[in-house]
Parts: sequence; structure tokens; C-alpha cells
Amino acid sequence: MRGFFSRDYEPVESVESGGTVSFHAYNAGWQWDGPDDVREKPDGGGHALAGPFDVRGARAGQTLVVRIDEVTPRPWGWTWAEPGDHFDWTLDGATWRCGPHEVPSAPFLGVIGMPPPEPGEHSTGPPRRWGGNIDCKELVAGTTLYLPIPVDGALLMAGDCHGAQGDGEVSGTAIEAPLERGTLTLELSDLELRSPIARTHDAWLAFGFDEDLDVAAEQATATMLDLMERELRIPRPEALALASVSVDLRVTQVVNGTKGVHAILRA
Repeated sequence: MRGFFSRDYEPVESVESGGTVSFHAYNAGWQWDGPDDVREKPDGGGHALAGPFDVRGARAGQTLVVRIDEVTPRPWGWTWAEPGDHFDWTLDGATWRCGPHEVPSAPFLGVIGMPPPEPGEHSTGPPRRWGGNIDCKELVAGTTLYLPIPVDGALLMAGDCHGAQGDGEVSGTAIEAPLERGTLTLELSDLELRSPIARTHDAWLAFGFDEDLDVAAEQATATMLDLMERELRIPRPEALALASVSVDLRVTQVVNGTKGVHAILRA
């Protein structure tokens, strides 16, 4: 497991475009079998990430198409809340339980991304143009995520399984569960993106990231308008008018320094 992003890491696996990778990952506390089973964490490291996964033929400037095939959490997790309390959850079938509280299980990977092009080790905390700690609850199995590629080989890393989360992730954590198994299919595309997009079973998503929430919203909107121009083959003024009556802006998260907004167009 790695606790940083870096273009300097040796890949743990190399696949052709269209290839599939499978992996496991500790939760955000570097735990596996339970709260007391804490694995060794790199000094100063963040999330426990699997990878990097090299995609042969990937070049900076292309787009990596990440099909999320499987996200299977281990049957326990925790949520942190000020002033430092941990609330423990157990997975019972399709339901997470914590005392009298129940929430539906909706697991996803909080972190899917690639390293910045600059050398050295980089924090896993903020989301970036190349993905990372996006923390979007819509990115469940069956979703396809599109990420601009920053470095040759792509060097994708992933982890940070969330058993369930609300938009905003307002305490700073979701249900932080170890990942029993994650499976991703990785393909290359020449699609041009200003920021990530995703396709769910019934919607298109476009993401924006910035320390300023207003700027993040503007970026998500601009990327959505790009998408609507391309997919619907309409001019930008028409896309803007249509977006104003059919696109929803949601706060992805407000707790990672760099805030996130995702625009949703149901289709």
C-alpha cells in the first residue's frame, strides 16, 4: 500500500488498454480486520492506496476511461465526528448498522486518480484534475469515470472504500471500511476534458475542484456544458439554457481542502 501519489513509483502491474485490475486496500485508518488491527503507515502518508497500475501506451494528454466493475467492502467500518469520537458500523446484508441507526449500503472508492506531473510524493487528500480523493457517492460499481491523464503510463492508484456517504461528507469521513476487493477496467481515449466526467446508469456527471466552492461550481458547469455540446450536438448558448432547467449542481465534499462540486444531467 502507498500513502502518497507519485509519478516516481514503480508500477505494481501493467495492463493493455481494456485490461482489468483487482486489488484490496486498508481503510482510511490503515485498518483491516477491525479497529485494533492497524497496519504500518508511511510517515506523513494519507489514504492507503493500491497501485500504481500502468496502462501500456498511455500518454499524458489522453483520457483514462475507468470502468468501476466491483467495490466490495469488508463488513465493518467507522465514522469520525468531532471532538474525536468514532462510531462503529457493521454490515448486515445490504444495510449498515450503528446502534439504532441504519443506512443502505452503497459502497464506492473515495480515491481513484493519477499522480501530478511534478516529481516527488504528493498528498492523497485533495481531489485534482487527474482524479484522486473525489469522494463522490455516485461512483458505485457500474459507473464509468473519465480522467485526464497527467503522466505517461497513467499510473492509476485507488482505494479509500466508503460503505456509504452523504453529499458533502460533512464530518470529514464516510463509513470508512476496508476494501475486500475492487475491480477496475482501464481503457485509453483521445477525448479532451477540462476536468473529470462520469457516466452512471442514468446520468452524466461533471466535476469541479477548487478551494473556492464558487470556482468549483463554475468548473463543473463549464465541463458539463462541454459534455452537452458534444453529446447533444448543440451550440453552447443552447446548452447553457438547457442546463439551467435540467442540470443539478451538488456539493461533492467540503472537507478535503480543495472542495468538490458535481453537475448532474439525468439521461
